[in-house]
Amino acid sequence: MSMVIQPRLQQALKQKLVMSQQLRQAIHLLQLNHMELVAEVQREMVENPTLEEIPGTRSDALDGAGLELQERAKSQQNDVIEQNNGAENPGDNIDWEKYLERFQASSGDRKSAAGPSPHDDLPPIETNLTRGTTLPEHLLNQVRTVRDLERSLLPLIEVIVHNLDHRGYLDATDETICTEAGCSQERFLEALDFVLHLEPLGCGARDLSECLVVQAEERWPQDPNVAQIVRAHLHHLERRNYGQIAKALGQTVEDVVEYHRMIRRLNPRPGLPYADDRDHYITPDVAVEKIGGRWQIRQNEDGLPRLRISRYYREVLRDKSSRSEDRRYIKQKLEAADFLIKSIYKRQRTIHKVMNSILERQQEFFENGPEKLRPMILRDVADQIGVHESTVSRVTDNKYVQTKHGIF
Repeated sequence: MSMVIQPRLQQALKQKLVMSQQLRQAIHLLQLNHMELVAEVQREMVENPTLEEIPGTRSDALDGAGLELQERAKSQQNDVIEQNNGAENPGDNIDWEKYLERFQASSGDRKSAAGPSPHDDLPPIETNLTRGTTLPEHLLNQVRTVRDLERSLLPLIEVIVHNLDHRGYLDATDETICTEAGCSQERFLEALDFVLHLEPLGCGARDLSECLVVQAEERWPQDPNVAQIVRAHLHHLERRNYGQIAKALGQTVEDVVEYHRMIRRLNPRPGLPYADDRDHYITPDVAVEKIGGRWQIRQNEDGLPRLRISRYYREVLRDKSSRSEDRRYIKQKLEAADFLIKSIYKRQRTIHKVMNSILERQQEFFENGPEKLRPMILRDVADQIGVHESTVSRVTDNKYVQTKHGIF
């Protein structure tokens, strides 16, 4: 019997999970620890000119974020954020749980059932570490391979190299170096230029601008705008005054933002990889302390920028005389900034809920120490605060709490 294969149309119903870019960002922020969140927010501020940092404590910033979103909601009638009385509006509620329950929790049981290791009695690994190459050694090794180097410059180069700090910057004035080496200013600058172009580029710089200009000129010789921005507009970059830079260079705001991204890829501390720094410090995300007989939860907001949406770029968006491509770009960035502020607010609130649940279940631990720690699973917390277990996993993974008994 022969089988005839014919094309045909067939309808079928199926469910498919599609995660938007905004939801991915919200989940990503949720699982970051404090230091990672600070770095992420700083990166977003560089990439999104409509985000502004304003002075003040981060606890104020959460209120500021709420007010900022409420103001934008009133003006554009499309965003609503949770009010101080605790009531939630559907537009503010990111339903992570529906999505997260489809995915595997990001971390499992951390406890090991393994017994003592036969290597437990060995000396610590630090005793077997050899001293790495120092920055002066690394630079002078390169100098010795240059055959056409004027030999009279070598002593001056050595003086410069041995006066670098751990970041790679020159830790002495020009006059001090000239006096120590017994040379003229012109001769000093000649030797300094040689050191600046060794690897890593920028070592020997006297300030941040000089360090980055050398790297920019070497990395993008075909585009002088990068080095020019560093040389003449670094103060505008720090304040994120992209409009002024764009006007000075005859470029679009989007072009300047891209230049800023390029500059961010440069190394402001080129000597740091050669610094002898093996200490690693844990930064707690949450602190639990007893104040006035009651346990209090305090989230670590140190270094976390307080954000708001730039009024300047709102006005540019409203200005019909602005270039359409600039207005389109700014509108996209305003929407992204809106969602970022909301996501940070939601993240902090979720972490607080999880920590509060743990605190309620582990009162004796926080009071008396680790010997009073009770067994817990993710579901205990998830059921109490009404989220999925994977949400709790992301909140607690790679994060630490500071207590009177230490950091856990």
